[in-house]
Amino acid sequence: MREYALTFVIAVAVTYLLTPLVRRGAIALGAVPTVRERDVHAEPIPSLGGIAMYCGFAAALLISYRLPHLQEVFVYDTWRGLLLAGGLITLIGVVDDRWGMGPVSKLAGQVLAAGILVSQGVQLLWLPLPGTTLVLGPELGTVLSILLIVGTINAVNFADGLDGLAAGIVAISASAFFVYYYVVAVDQGFNRQTYPAMIAIILAGICVGFLFHNFNPARVFMGDTGAMLLGLLLASITITVTGEFEANTARELSTEGVLESGGLAVLLPVLLPVLLPVLVLALPFLDLMLAVVRRTLAGKSPVAPDKKHLHHRLLDLGHSHARAVLLLYLWTAIIAFASVMLSIFGAPFIILTVTVLVAICAVLLITMPRLRRRRGRARMAEQVAAESAHQESS
Repeated sequence: MREYALTFVIAVAVTYLLTPLVRRGAIALGAVPTVRERDVHAEPIPSLGGIAMYCGFAAALLISYRLPHLQEVFVYDTWRGLLLAGGLITLIGVVDDRWGMGPVSKLAGQVLAAGILVSQGVQLLWLPLPGTTLVLGPELGTVLSILLIVGTINAVNFADGLDGLAAGIVAISASAFFVYYYVVAVDQGFNRQTYPAMIAIILAGICVGFLFHNFNPARVFMGDTGAMLLGLLLASITITVTGEFEANTARELSTEGVLESGGLAVLLPVLLPVLLPVLVLALPFLDLMLAVVRRTLAGKSPVAPDKKHLHHRLLDLGHSHARAVLLLYLWTAIIAFASVMLSIFGAPFIILTVTVLVAICAVLLITMPRLRRRRGRARMAEQVAAESAHQESS
């Protein structure tokens, strides 16, 4: 655990210290996008913060390579592929943030970066299914891996709508991954120093380091440079964690889950690595689907921008920028850690009860500004009525 803590501190420190330098470089390069109608900030803010995040990731990874207890993690060359793919996706993001890229060329770059990861061994080998496991061949595994990587990249990119939102959501997701894999490794007697746990803690570290500069009011944005990098790293953890379990081990774990929980936790321990990114990014995915339906029904293009996303609606309800982000953090944490706890512990009723109670509190927090406005209008109406009655009596 000490090696993980040191790796986390390195990722936080390097990202935190480099972000101001990257901000000044972005201003010098002219990477300061103008404020658009759908933006929630009033003044132009420099972008390209993802460069500092990639440097923090690379520094933490390379220093970890020299730590005695983590050297066995680097037996495979997947970390080299991740460095190369991360560098490529960061470069694509820089070009897009500064000069702009078409959707086709950007997608082609994302597929190329995903292909580099897959070629270096970051590939789905099997998928857990109810009662069995589906072993994937090389062709199908490659296609599904690339689709998962590209999909996660774009989901994180879509979530980057408020100051600190994408970095916070991914930090929560990476922390949930780390807790999940570390506890499972200890419980099942696996090696505790593992590649997916290390990447997860580094990912959490670069997000935390960047949040010091990116939380409202943000002084720098990560841009597509950072959002696509975070999606790439998150997807690599997903695929690598799944690959850490052999199909036979997964079948055994799923059988134990069925026996212990009476069928409620069927395959949850081994299915969670595939589901967790989807669960954590459920709000951005939901927002995306609602946006497509909303724009299509209005006769507009599905990619036409508007100001009706979930974060815009929270602002319209009366929440401040920071409070809206914190509420979305809360929902992300509820979904992520409830899933992890259900996978780890054998008390589903207690976990679900606590989760429901916390979710109810979150709903009350969301509706609080509207309730306050209603009470304010009611008091004003009472005051007007009282004044009218007083004038009539006098």
